[in-house]
Amino acid sequence: MHCISESVKDLTPAEVIFGSYVITTDVGKMDIAAIHHFLSKNSDWSRDIPLEKVKKSMENSLNFGLLYKKKQIGFARVISDFSTIAYLGDVYILKNYRGFGLSKKMMDFIIAHPGLQGLRRWILLTSTAEWLYEKYGFTMLPKPEIYMEKFNPNVYLNKEKTNADI
Repeated sequence: MHCISESVKDLTPAEVIFGSYVITTDVGKMDIAAIHHFLSKNSDWSRDIPLEKVKKSMENSLNFGLLYKKKQIGFARVISDFSTIAYLGDVYILKNYRGFGLSKKMMDFIIAHPGLQGLRRWILLTSTAEWLYEKYGFTMLPKPEIYMEKFNPNVYLNKEKTNADI
């Protein structure tokens, strides 16, 4: 059986420009060091994440950079099979740029991306901005009892034994 699949590498970079702001999927225009700094120092969900982990996660995701005069001020990434499901993660906008409608612009761009159309399910984890995501159809889990996860909050702090180490 021959299978043709779309991958992140197959997608043509897209961007939207409004005033001095740009939202782009072109990783070459993003400041990976700035993204890493925010995620490792300022986020609740990726505290202490190593730079190499950020780079690898970006290599395997559809990335959305929010730039102001070429300065990295926001970011989000989508992990997807581009057919049935997408996970939206690592969403942030720097504090000084909040309150100007930029999160809405970024979400509009993400949700409208041609490679992310026709998906059956979108997933995200958030403890803030539920009001924003609800505008895009996100809801609390209707059946949380069927949701499971394997979570290691200290993965970036301790080297965990893997099957290869045993």
